[in-house]
Amino acid sequence: MSDIYEDYYREIKAPDGSIARIETRYGACFNFAYDVADRFAEESPDKPALVHRSADGTVTRYSFSDMKRLSDKAANALRGLGIRRGDPVFLLLKRRAEFWIAILALHKMGAVAVPTSHMVSAEDIAERVKAAGAKAIVCAGTQDICEKVAEAVRGTSVIPISAGNRYADWAELDELIEAADDAWERVPTNVTDDMLYYFTSGTNGAPKAVIHDFSYPIAHIYTAKCWHGAVDGGLHLTVADSGWAKSAWGKLYGQWFVGSAVMVYDYENFFAGEMLRLIAEAGITTFCAPPTIYKYFVTEDLSGYDLSSLRQVTTAGEPMPAEVARKFAAGTGLTIRDGFGQTETALQICTPAAGTPIAGSVGKASPLYRIELLDEDGNPVPAGEEGEIVIVPENGQRPIGIFKGYLGDPERYRDVWRGGVYHTGDKARADENGNYFFVGRNDDVIKSSGYRIGPSEVEDILMRHPAVFECAVTGYPSKTRGTVVKADVVLNDGFTGDTRLKTELQDFVKANAAIYKYPRMIEFADSLPHTSNGKISRAAIRARDRETLRAAGRSL
Repeated sequence: MSDIYEDYYREIKAPDGSIARIETRYGACFNFAYDVADRFAEESPDKPALVHRSADGTVTRYSFSDMKRLSDKAANALRGLGIRRGDPVFLLLKRRAEFWIAILALHKMGAVAVPTSHMVSAEDIAERVKAAGAKAIVCAGTQDICEKVAEAVRGTSVIPISAGNRYADWAELDELIEAADDAWERVPTNVTDDMLYYFTSGTNGAPKAVIHDFSYPIAHIYTAKCWHGAVDGGLHLTVADSGWAKSAWGKLYGQWFVGSAVMVYDYENFFAGEMLRLIAEAGITTFCAPPTIYKYFVTEDLSGYDLSSLRQVTTAGEPMPAEVARKFAAGTGLTIRDGFGQTETALQICTPAAGTPIAGSVGKASPLYRIELLDEDGNPVPAGEEGEIVIVPENGQRPIGIFKGYLGDPERYRDVWRGGVYHTGDKARADENGNYFFVGRNDDVIKSSGYRIGPSEVEDILMRHPAVFECAVTGYPSKTRGTVVKADVVLNDGFTGDTRLKTELQDFVKANAAIYKYPRMIEFADSLPHTSNGKISRAAIRARDRETLRAAGRSL
């Protein structure tokens, strides 16, 4: 049984058996790659670490000894290209196995890994490479990705490296690894060194990178153990591209800490039936995915899949529609448990594996953090009232798992820590028992005729209507009301988006919520814009609506 995580993590229990607080401890030179991954390789060399299934169905299994050998060779290969401690290296590797090999190698070198979505444009890559001062980019060796990277680094000294296929005259990672020496001596690193840059998806100004140091993986022990329910000897699948922070949450640190192997499904196009078959065939024990994945799951006949290996299922990224959760539970007997956090942090709020979900709630505060809800003047709000989620540091110390800065933007970092607390920019309310109910981002909250409306509540009601497959609620500019509630709706098969259905949906919301919350505008769509990690992008819808208004010559 794996107990490595116990060297870094201890739960202090309350009289009722719940976790009252968590103590973490680590040395000044803690490095996950050496002290966790390589330790498993030494103590349990054949222990499964990674199970990779490619789009064509090829399954490759990696033990911890495999990961040590390959990451040592990769570190030697990258050092041979001139990469050194502190150098930022971009990883655009989709779900290729080379991502795990490369990121461990970079941790061992003391270099900075910069996971990046393959869906960003050449211009985005160029901006981020410049902002980070990148030394190299390792990318999946597909024509489209390599061409974007080539355009982005043209005229710079950035080293491009392909993985899986050779491109032009670039170095190819697998060939480099094959030829490299497998002897690697530990490079001294400090736990306060930069370990990861994650670029945020903000829409204003130049791209900004969130900086995490080498202590960050320890915060995800709670994520894996107490939220995902990952166990020693289990197999965990989180649906996320390697370019997003959700991979750090669910495809690497916490899962390996507790001894669970990680399943990686490197698919090109998502089909619900194929993923359900994978869960059955691979024997997935714990699973996490954005609500969109579950929305597609419940359109399948779940009784046709053997999901008996599944023990725990979780979701994050956006509110889970109650009707989707109900259908999934009816088809599988499993309750989807919610969680909340940010790129800047580890898991902040969740319903833990041992807890009982409360309808509509994302759960309770992680024992790692002291969380409060504050009004616009910085005062705590009473139970039942809406406030901004903030994290209050104990003894003035930055809590573990909270980022150490925005790259090149100390002023922005100081702003999110104004008043001595970390401002998440997210709104919620809490009941007297400490259950949190997510309202939305500050930018997502709709202010209409003096009312403040959380979009997720309206979306949740619409999702209960049999005609609605997916929806997004946003504010639409109005000269008389400031903003009106607008719903973009994707219909289930067999329904027609006409005036009669619009009225029916509006009446349905009126019957289930305060009348001021009903959508005065409803637009039917074939699909909704999503980010590359599966979230519905309300920001993209608002931007599209603003552009429509401008094109029509109307003022906002």
